[in-house]
Amino acid sequence: MSDLLIILFSISEVVLLVIVILFFLRLKKSETLLSGLQANQQEFIKRLQFNTQLENELVSTFAQRQQELVALNTELENKAATLQKLVDLANEYCKSPQFMREIIIQGNRTGKSPVQLAKATGLSLEEIELIIDQS
Repeated sequence: MSDLLIILFSISEVVLLVIVILFFLRLKKSETLLSGLQANQQEFIKRLQFNTQLENELVSTFAQRQQELVALNTELENKAATLQKLVDLANEYCKSPQFMREIIIQGNRTGKSPVQLAKATGLSLEEIELIIDQS
């Protein structure tokens, strides 16, 4: 009977030893998996930091470019106003009688007919002939 008890205890100790070894192997495998996850987490954090840095750079350059565009828009509006003033001045000059007279006289000297000059200036044929006769 005591031999049987010793055999049972020995078998149970071997079973417990196998269970401990299996548990240890399982623990080693979990430890390896955990180390891999920690390494991946560090890599993920590095990538997040890099992406954050890129995003911050993009936002700062976007803000800078917006300011540049606002400045360019203001400059363009000023130039457009200046050009509009010049166009208005040129229109007034083009409508002046002295300028029209000069155009007609120059056109007559270059060989344009009074009909062509009348079409070009918007004046009547009689007005063109009168101006040519006076020169």
